[in-house]
Parts: sequence; structure tokens; C-alpha cells
Amino acid sequence: MWGDAMLELRNIQASYGNVQALRDVSLTIHAGEIITLIGANGAGKSTTLMAISGIVACRGGQILLQGREIQGLAPDRIVAMGVSQVPEGRHIFAELTVQENLDLGSFLRTDKAGIRRDLDYVYSLFPFLAERRHQSGGTLSGGEQQMLAISRALMARPQLLLLDEPSMGLAPLMIKQIFAIIKTINKEHNTTIFLVEQNAHQALHLADRGYVIENGRIILTDSAERLLDNPEVQKAYLGI
Repeated sequence: MWGDAMLELRNIQASYGNVQALRDVSLTIHAGEIITLIGANGAGKSTTLMAISGIVACRGGQILLQGREIQGLAPDRIVAMGVSQVPEGRHIFAELTVQENLDLGSFLRTDKAGIRRDLDYVYSLFPFLAERRHQSGGTLSGGEQQMLAISRALMARPQLLLLDEPSMGLAPLMIKQIFAIIKTINKEHNTTIFLVEQNAHQALHLADRGYVIENGRIILTDSAERLLDNPEVQKAYLGI
């Protein structure tokens, strides 16, 4: 049994100019869950995450974080309330060192002892980052940069971690490592995970539940196990 609702989206509308990207998107994520949102390119997956983070403005509907409305708040306020996003394409600061990237993740925090503990935890998850803490982020491989981006988000100590296409452009072995780490973060820190992922097969094997989005609308939701067995999902997203 999962905890109370961590996040609720109620009939969210969002647009880019005259193009409506999200149409009455509603979903619920309970504390401690791993939820995945799958769909084709342009379906509205990334826009959903950016609406939660305050990067894309909502033109209607409500976003509730533990019962408190957050739509319309500035992104830094939302981070301070416990939501961190790892963006598509990682977007680390290539000229800064690994350590400086991680320091930026904890920028809004003042609990120095807690920051040190979380830094030790991040370095235990990714020992190679500790070895390269003085190396610039731009010299890391794509997979290593993805791990740095996840670590930077963790340094904000989120209750809810939003992950946008973490497997994009990575080799199969690196994808396997990334997904194993995501599961570890969920179990060890009880961090709720909302995963947007085009690799639907991997995402559904990791997640507890899933939502399918098409043309800006949620068209299906079920347990991850049942979605894996759903013939329509298999045909459209799993290549079966």
C-alpha cells in the first residue's frame, strides 16, 4: 500500500503559443511510488514535467504537491518545496567541476551537516564522481554526465524526483546501470519518482504504475505489469 498523494494533476492545460500541448491531463502519484509516463515524441511527456516544475505555465487546472497548489509558483520555490527535475539532455554545467555542479544542486539549502551527508551518499552511489570531483563536467561521457545530473538533483534532497528521458543516447549497459540506480534511490531514500521515458519497456519494468499520453491527453493508466501485457501498448510502444 502506497502513502498519501504526493502529487496530483487535475485537468492541466498548457500551450506553446497557439499550440495546445496538454489537454485536461490528470494523474496522481503516491508517496514512495515509481510512476512512468510513456508516449510518442511530441505527445506531451516533457511538457507535463515542465508544468510541474513551473517552467511551462499552466493555462488551466491545478497541480497539488502534498495538497498544496503549486501551479504559478516560480521554479525555485517548487524546488524548495521538494521537487527536483533532471532535464532531458542532462544540461550539466560543462565548464564547472563535478563538485561545483553538485554544490549548485544544494544552493537553496542551509543545513550544512545534511548537505555533507547527501554529498557522501551521492559519492557512494557514483564512486567515479568522487574520483573526478575536480574534473570539469564537460569531460565526462554521456552516461557519466547523466549520473552527474541525477546527483545534482539529489543534492536538493527532493521528495519527488522528475526524470526526463534518462536513457536518451546511452549504451544498453549504461541504461541498465542508470535504471538500477533509480530503483536504489527510490528504495533507500524513499524518494518518489516520476519517470518520463521513450524506452517504454525499461520504464514499465521499473515502475509500479504507468500512464500513457497521446496528443496531450492521458488515454490509459494501469499497473506497470498490466500495461506490459496490454496488446495496444505492446503494439504502439513495445514493438511487439
